[in-house]
Amino acid sequence: MALSHPNPPEQALREAILNAGASPDGRLPPERILAAQLSISRTQLRGILDAMARDGLIFRRHGQGTFLQPPPVQAAERLSTLARRVTPRDLMEVRLDLEPALAAHAARRGSAKDKARLLQLMEHSLAADDIERYEHADDLFHYKIAEMAGNPLFLSLFEEIRTLRRAGDWQRTRRAALTGDDIARLSALHRDIAQSICAGSAEDARAAMRQHLQQVSGALRRGDAASGES
Repeated sequence: MALSHPNPPEQALREAILNAGASPDGRLPPERILAAQLSISRTQLRGILDAMARDGLIFRRHGQGTFLQPPPVQAAERLSTLARRVTPRDLMEVRLDLEPALAAHAARRGSAKDKARLLQLMEHSLAADDIERYEHADDLFHYKIAEMAGNPLFLSLFEEIRTLRRAGDWQRTRRAALTGDDIARLSALHRDIAQSICAGSAEDARAAMRQHLQQVSGALRRGDAASGES
């Protein structure tokens, strides 16, 4: 991954980091290896990673490393046991209680930089042309809103729900249920959520998030009904 230019601009280095070979959970190589791959010093690399973390492009977790996507919660083993008992209906019930409130808080508390990043993530979901790309964009979009809510306890609860969502059975259920039309509708609702948050309209953001999650829940119910008939 070494860059041909002897002193590549920071943007080129950022793009190289985002395209670095990450592990399945999004973890980047250790700094020593990544600096060698980019042919830069570890000091320079740390400065770039610090800036990328501030911009919401990467995620750092003490003791775990640097990630291209939000890292798994440290209680993942405990949650794997819970995941075997939780149904999609259970999960959606909790999401419908929690995430509209997160959207409302994000509208009140999000910074201008946060809102600019949220609009970028919304555009990524609109551009997603298959379920894998949509799920990645959807994951980052909802995580950003949870961060913008500005409450570490809310974020911790959201991270546990996110870990359950990423469990194998849940992912298979969602991928089987969501059609191309569903993805288009859900992405369009991301636009409504993002625009309400960026306008600072807490109640509109709350309502848009609830509508989005109700659409997800409806798609899952239709998927369950179809699988029961087959």
